[in-house]
Amino acid sequence: MKNKVQAFGKFLSGMVMPNIGAFIAWGFLAALFIEKGWIPNAQLSSMVTPILTYLLPILIASQGGKMVGGERGRVIGAIAVIGCVCGTDSPMLMGAMAIGPLAGWVIKKFDQLMDGHMPTGFEMLINNFSVGILGLILMIIGYYFIGPIMSVILAVLGGGVSFLVSHSLLPLVAVFLEPAKVLFLNNAINQGVFTPLGIQQVEEMGKSIMYMLETNPGPGLGVLLAYSVFCKDKATKSSAPGAVIIHFFGGIHEIYFPYVLMNPAVIVAPIAGNICAILFFNLMGAGLNGPASPGSIIAFMMMTPKTQMLVSALGVIIAAGVSFVIASPIVMASGSKSLEDAQSQVASMKAESKGMAAPAGAVKITGEIRKIVFACDAGMGSSAMGATKFRNRIKAIRPDITVTNTSVDNVPGDADIVVCQTILQDRAAKSAPQAQLVTIGNFLADPALDTLFEQVTASAQAPAAPAEEKPAEPEKKSSKSLLVKEGILLGQKADTKEEAIQAAGELLHKLGYVDESYIPAMQEREKLATTYMGMGIAIPHGTSQAKGTVKKSGIVVLQYPDGVPFGDEKANLVFGIAGVGDEHLEILSNICGALEDEEIMEALLTAKDPAVVLDKLG
Repeated sequence: MKNKVQAFGKFLSGMVMPNIGAFIAWGFLAALFIEKGWIPNAQLSSMVTPILTYLLPILIASQGGKMVGGERGRVIGAIAVIGCVCGTDSPMLMGAMAIGPLAGWVIKKFDQLMDGHMPTGFEMLINNFSVGILGLILMIIGYYFIGPIMSVILAVLGGGVSFLVSHSLLPLVAVFLEPAKVLFLNNAINQGVFTPLGIQQVEEMGKSIMYMLETNPGPGLGVLLAYSVFCKDKATKSSAPGAVIIHFFGGIHEIYFPYVLMNPAVIVAPIAGNICAILFFNLMGAGLNGPASPGSIIAFMMMTPKTQMLVSALGVIIAAGVSFVIASPIVMASGSKSLEDAQSQVASMKAESKGMAAPAGAVKITGEIRKIVFACDAGMGSSAMGATKFRNRIKAIRPDITVTNTSVDNVPGDADIVVCQTILQDRAAKSAPQAQLVTIGNFLADPALDTLFEQVTASAQAPAAPAEEKPAEPEKKSSKSLLVKEGILLGQKADTKEEAIQAAGELLHKLGYVDESYIPAMQEREKLATTYMGMGIAIPHGTSQAKGTVKKSGIVVLQYPDGVPFGDEKANLVFGIAGVGDEHLEILSNICGALEDEEIMEALLTAKDPAVVLDKLG
């Protein structure tokens, strides 16, 4: 049950978090220019309502559609939510959270039904009309049903909040809110409930206490100060002051979670601190003009109306003071697990609840796994080889799992696990917030891949995969033009990887595969993340932005018997790649096959005749 709640929470936050900048822009606009703002301006404040009414719901719905249905889901989600917006007078953030994923699911199912049945030459016509027609139908459904229903739900929730406020019961929210933070459910509560209610209150009253419930940095500050002063363990005590700065000024509340987990009884302190702060805010009629994200004291105060700066500051001080007083004796009297153990526990919990990466060697995969996506910058080289090798590795045990590859910025919405290099993890998390993230050093031989293999093959028996889920075999007719004898250079020497990449790029250009401008793009790609794959293999290629300079798909092979340094490793075989679509994947698949055969690898490494390499790979 907890896993399902966490999955739902990460899905909700996945729709909102990529668009939090728009919420902040709206919050600043309201804080500065509305009638009760810092510098009232009737003309500029006229933009507040259109942003709330149209921009924010469209952004959320399009993100929800993209998470489920990819780029086509993004478009149809934006179309469908207009029905919700026009069908009610209430802000439709919750409506967007409902209809966006629904629209993505609809277009995804349509695409699955049409797969393999689309008449040649009519693809663009069908794709465009399907989004338009299905989007129109969903727009009408949103207008007559989803919008009004969500308006009623919002009214009920708003009535509940009014009841809690009028009866001074709102502080009790802290009883479940603070433990939810440690379980990483805060985003689900904050973005899924507090933000829509807060926006409605801001529209009516110019401010909302909803924005103060989860973002107040005071409760966590009190816990960290208690550890800074009274903790008996020197290492933990010395780490706490740094955590104070990160938490209070940086707004990263997760920094104090390990300190709570070391002494679970400490959770009483932030609960009590937030109860007192919310009670104070309620009595003083406090509120913020917009969401304070992240929960830094800077953001918290910047979103405060100018007439209530002192009230907001006192609320933070009260929360921190009460939390500190209660946490101090618990910290002094209780034994605790080590900070390192607590941080490891937090990492596993965060990976489970948010789809983020656990530390290398500690990957913890949860839930049903149906699709694993290997992602690199361009989606045509490193990730293709990594996906092929891992697919071959698990297909006999888990044929029901689809393993594919893509560019890191275009991960499909149905991905359960995304595998990427560490340097790309932020882009992967942004592209696929619904997926669990596994970060690696290289795509062919990494301990995290071994751990992933062990976890996804742990079940004794796996069902056979449906025929349509099996990866399509690449067409072999293109291999002769992809790799030619003139594209194989043996016995080469290079002192640096830049020299090897330059040589590969020049050979691609000489053979007519790419424009000359593709060569510096290969060097730029190497700076972004290494193209060394492990096992003596490197596959340099251009950035995703350089795909327009590729004339036709092609691969060149350069053999370096003495090796070329790629970081701490040496590459003996450098494959320069230029890909249009998926035409080059056959050669990459053959390379992966060669890696499984020691005799073939030895032949490639020692070949004196290009015909040998061509025979082994072509």
